[in-house]
Amino acid sequence: MDGYPQKLALTWGMWRVNVGGGDHDGGMTTAPDDLLETLTRLDQQLSDAVHDTLDDDRVRALGDDELLALTRVVESLGRRIDALRIAAAGQVDNRSRSELGEDRLCARNGCINAVDLLCRVTGVSAVTARARARYARATGGRATLTGQSLPAPFPAVAAALTSGVIGVDSIAAIISVLGPITDRCHPAQLAAAETELVAAATGTGPDGAPPCTADDTRLQAKVWELILDPDGTLPKDQHAARNRGLHFGHENGGLVPVNGNILTEVYEQFRLLYDAHTNPRVQDRTRGEAVAFRENVDSADAGEDVPPDPRTRAQKMHDVFATILHVAARSTETPTIGGAPPAVIVTINADDLNRDNGVAFLNGTNCTVPAFVARHTACNAGTQHMIVADNGRIIQLGTPNRTFTTQQRRAIIARDGECAIPGCHMPATWCEIHHVTPHAKGGPTHTDNGVPLCWWHHRTIDTSGWEIRIINGIPEIRAPRNLDPTRTWHPTTGSLHRAQNRLRQRLAKQREPATPRTG
Repeated sequence: MDGYPQKLALTWGMWRVNVGGGDHDGGMTTAPDDLLETLTRLDQQLSDAVHDTLDDDRVRALGDDELLALTRVVESLGRRIDALRIAAAGQVDNRSRSELGEDRLCARNGCINAVDLLCRVTGVSAVTARARARYARATGGRATLTGQSLPAPFPAVAAALTSGVIGVDSIAAIISVLGPITDRCHPAQLAAAETELVAAATGTGPDGAPPCTADDTRLQAKVWELILDPDGTLPKDQHAARNRGLHFGHENGGLVPVNGNILTEVYEQFRLLYDAHTNPRVQDRTRGEAVAFRENVDSADAGEDVPPDPRTRAQKMHDVFATILHVAARSTETPTIGGAPPAVIVTINADDLNRDNGVAFLNGTNCTVPAFVARHTACNAGTQHMIVADNGRIIQLGTPNRTFTTQQRRAIIARDGECAIPGCHMPATWCEIHHVTPHAKGGPTHTDNGVPLCWWHHRTIDTSGWEIRIINGIPEIRAPRNLDPTRTWHPTTGSLHRAQNRLRQRLAKQREPATPRTG
């Protein structure tokens, strides 16, 4: 056990001499043809080391000092791997730039853009792929349209990344704060800020302070931002407009977190609407469909028909917001989506509809709601229900028309959820409906012959190598040979309720008793 972190460090150091050239002046000494072989060998060595470490539970047995030493070595490994990840992502991004047209690397591999290709090759999320490409653009050299080479926008960050002394979190902290203000700062001042921040993040400053954490680095970057680009640089209204926005998080426990900043005039409009809905004394009695909430009032004044409202102010604000959305969805002035009014689609299996423990699904988010919510929303004009068979097939929908009707479009959206191409998460509500068997070849305009495709995949479906078919009402797809050499057909995976049905069926088969053998 003794010296195990040092063994890992030695393995990495030997590799740096062979490939990275980090300890000498020769740069990368391994020929490009040998780089992949060298990296593959290192991957196997690290795989063996990690397997031995975790399989024998060696980390648990380390002493405190060795545990911290191991943590430092592993983080050092990660920083150098991240440098290679960023370099590779940068090249994929560069070879997929729009001016290359059909010769783009992404297009030649049946992908929309560099992020799409990176996601498919690496399996990372779009957020991670996009971040790597962004870091590469900030730390890599650039070329003008005339071919002239330009230095990296953040050369000090680039040098620290290459040396393996700065991680992606600190890189993000620096470039995300300084990047937006580069055009408004003197280059010398910006370079000074970058140098100081890199020195703080790596612990190489003249004061001898230890390396800052990424959070501390971001805080220092914010201070530099205030110095280089004080609030007075931009008029207040322009600053507010630049920073407006709403952000919705991921559903958790039936709730979606919301945060952001809205302009003062937008808040004032909402405040007035809130007051109009909650004012206990002024009620609009002229419109029977109006919804109004009252604050808690004394029962003697309220009368028996107005019970006390137990909701908090925050809950009432939520409900007023929901009411505003329902009214907007019913309005004839509201823009349509692909010709269809913006209706919430609730999908539920026929067997679940009347079950107390039944589950329904909200299209677009794949969030689940109890069956009683589905029954309740049947009264909402902005909601459409879709009842499906056990295998997910849409029941009793079809039309011989050339163009998919609004009802068919909604049904296909509910069934498939997003673009049919795996890995493309464009919501089906933003997609075009594609005839799997072309209408010109006798393909019917029916839900059993339509799938959602985003604009790009619809445009390139005949040339990208992706193939689609529908079996028993369920779309299946197979990838181009360069992405899947087996050319295996798979059900599309954008719908959570169909995935649930497949899992139920698989579990049911596993529970079936084995047929006894006779004879």
